Amino acid sequence: MSARVSFGMRAWPLLGAVCVLFAGSNTLEQAQKLYSLTEYNDSLHILQSFSEKTGPVYELIGQNYYGLGDFKKATENLEKAVAADPSDSRSYNWLGKAYGRRAETSSPFTAPGYASKARQAFEKAVQLDPRNLEAANDLFEYYLEAPGFLGGGMEKANQMAAKIASLDAAEGNWARARIAEKRKEFSSAEQHLRRAAEIAPHQVGRVLDLARFLAKQGRYQESDKAFETARKIAPQSPKVLFAQADTYIKNGRNLETARKLLEQYIASTLTPDDPPRSQAEKLLKQAGS
Repeated sequence: MSARVSFGMRAWPLLGAVCVLFAGSNTLEQAQKLYSLTEYNDSLHILQSFSEKTGPVYELIGQNYYGLGDFKKATENLEKAVAADPSDSRSYNWLGKAYGRRAETSSPFTAPGYASKARQAFEKAVQLDPRNLEAANDLFEYYLEAPGFLGGGMEKANQMAAKIASLDAAEGNWARARIAEKRKEFSSAEQHLRRAAEIAPHQVGRVLDLARFLAKQGRYQESDKAFETARKIAPQSPKVLFAQADTYIKNGRNLETARKLLEQYIASTLTPDDPPRSQAEKLLKQAGS
């Protein structure tokens, strides 16, 4: 069925919502709603019942398979999506994400080919829509992390950071921070992260970026204060729970607190933008649960 741990009491409201969605005729809108609830298999059930599949349908099928961790089927369907609509920047960006995950999870022999396909898809997404910030971010990350023989490089990353800054000042500072951290220019990285948080004070992700960075520098007290600030900005955000637990476990500290945070996270209502429950469950095992 879904990523839910069990059909306990907390699952009944969500189950009721799912039943309502299925009460009428199967539509793309219903499949999108199920996808937004991380009900990937139920969303696929609707989409696969369509006799004729359009680009948006293939895109959502690919997103569902991506959410399920089946990156091969994700790329297969996203390839169909871009074939159906070659002008769709969003579909190309999702295709890049899926090929990127195939590269990360495949053998050393096949990974370079998938990585190159990921880069090409990201570049096409940015070309089709220069204002697609998500695609610009994904291409930036590729350039920053990939070696030169796979099309990566610091010069390209710098160019993309400038482009990102022209679209979103806070995101541009985040990109500059990533470059500075890569160069081990930690003071500059911190300045950019703090500037990003100042520009967008209500975006909890900015504070989480700073909290993680401070923890990596061994500045645990400052990191904990940043996490406290994040909880004030978004008290109900699963992202805060996961980020703090993940940071504690990586630093080997506050493991009991980390376990409690992960248990809260697993019991939360998640979206496709949140780390999957399976990832939280793996962290629980690392924390000694």
